[in-house]
Amino acid sequence: MKKIICLAALATTCLISCVIAPKKSTHKPKLVVGVVIDQMRYDYLIRFASKYGEDGFKRLLEDGFSLENAHYNYIPTYTAVGHASIYTGTTPTNHAIISNTWYDKYTKEMVYCVDDSNYNTVGYDGDGGKKSPNRMLTTTITDQLKLAQNMNGKTIGVAIKDRSAILPAGHAADGAYWFYGRDIGKWITSSYYMNNLPNWVQEFNNSKIVDEYLKQPWETLYDINTYTESIADDNNFEKPFKGEEKPIFPHDIPNLKSENKNYSIIKATPAGNTLTTDFAKAAIIGENLGKSEFIDFLAISYSSTDYVGHQFGVASKEVEDTYLRLDKDLADLFQFLDTEIGEDNYTLFLTADHAAVQVPAYLKSVKIPADYFSYTEFKTYVNDITKKCFNSDALVESISNFQIFLNKEKIEELKLDVHTVAQKIADEAINYKNIYKSVTAKTLQTTTFTNGILNSLQNGYNQKFSGDILLIPNPSTLSAYYKNGGTSHGSGYSYDTHIPLIFYGNGINQGSSKKKYEIIDIAPTISNLLQIEFPNGTTGKIIEEVLE
Repeated sequence: MKKIICLAALATTCLISCVIAPKKSTHKPKLVVGVVIDQMRYDYLIRFASKYGEDGFKRLLEDGFSLENAHYNYIPTYTAVGHASIYTGTTPTNHAIISNTWYDKYTKEMVYCVDDSNYNTVGYDGDGGKKSPNRMLTTTITDQLKLAQNMNGKTIGVAIKDRSAILPAGHAADGAYWFYGRDIGKWITSSYYMNNLPNWVQEFNNSKIVDEYLKQPWETLYDINTYTESIADDNNFEKPFKGEEKPIFPHDIPNLKSENKNYSIIKATPAGNTLTTDFAKAAIIGENLGKSEFIDFLAISYSSTDYVGHQFGVASKEVEDTYLRLDKDLADLFQFLDTEIGEDNYTLFLTADHAAVQVPAYLKSVKIPADYFSYTEFKTYVNDITKKCFNSDALVESISNFQIFLNKEKIEELKLDVHTVAQKIADEAINYKNIYKSVTAKTLQTTTFTNGILNSLQNGYNQKFSGDILLIPNPSTLSAYYKNGGTSHGSGYSYDTHIPLIFYGNGINQGSSKKKYEIIDIAPTISNLLQIEFPNGTTGKIIEEVLE
């Protein structure tokens, strides 16, 4: 009798647990979607929450797993570096994308992260497609997925910016597409991937949908008086479009187009994000993503948020409106994925490539320390140091991205020791008004910083490509380029490093965590979910609590 009672109790317990326990996925996803939002601060999830709909950001937060304390763990926090780090699971120390553009000490010129003259433009007659991922030296999640499936499955990268499409898609991608504005207004690619645009891309370009988006002024989605999360629309901290007297709503896009590089103006409006969503959906259909026996990967980057942020600043009405509209674009994308791929057939992560600082001039107006940094003035300061200490003002080749590159040939000619010169400049640079820390390359090669901002600097240092002296500016300090309005990013301070990170879909738990995680943890986590080898330079860790 006791056995019967025990068995009955066990059966009841099993029945209850089967009813209550969340449904677990028993198969791998057919499609992985990586969504990177350019320049999104974590606090945008909170600030605008009352105005978001139920099917965009809120859907991910309620049904996915949100990491509330996710950060970048290196300097500099720029677009190309962010995308490379997300997908390689490591920092510039290993993947070698040290900025968007940097001084090449071997060719003695500035280079762009994805420029490659070995390839030609596909999609129009010009140079906008002479690109490849070849400066990125390690593999990506997307590369490893291709390798794990014997080069089966498709990988596609989509973004307004070339670097934001190319780097996430990896070296073995089937295609990466980006929008070329100016007088062209088309999605293009590189001969690195193919010799001709697929029919679906040609059809999308021929549809002239971009023209439809540029026919209407940019007005706020809701009554501008309800945008109480932002500062006044008419202020001195923003940059107007060329042809505008003031950077205020409404922005007459049809009449401003010709003075703002024609089709390129869409990049700096929310319509650029909608265009990206439209193209991503076309890619899913055109490439039959999620329909084969293999796992496909779609890397989407929303770039217009960055252009708007740079121009108008973190606290602007324009940024608020852009995110409210992006929320609707995401809802549209998620609904499309549900219908086209199946709600339990895809896994998605959403994050940002960096965040951004409040406009320094605005911070100063409310008595918060902030400033602007003049590279021209600083170079004069450094040259005065070398003239005084080494009798030459020709010892510095370049100062860029808060890095100093020395003229090794001149130093050798003068029979000076390069480490002595570097250390002297570093010692004196710390006395400059906007410089907070100054470290030589030799120090970064011989000392291990385990935490703090010098650890971030070290994680961003690449021995082969970085400069001889690396600098950290004071908090809330931007290049003097932004003195006339707008904002930027690039530092290791929290306003640039704290970003949203949400996982959703097949194989993902529901919940949230306040533990600190790093951006390089995404790649090993997705790799573990898919049961594939990590990218070959990975230094991140699996986020166990995210996975079912």
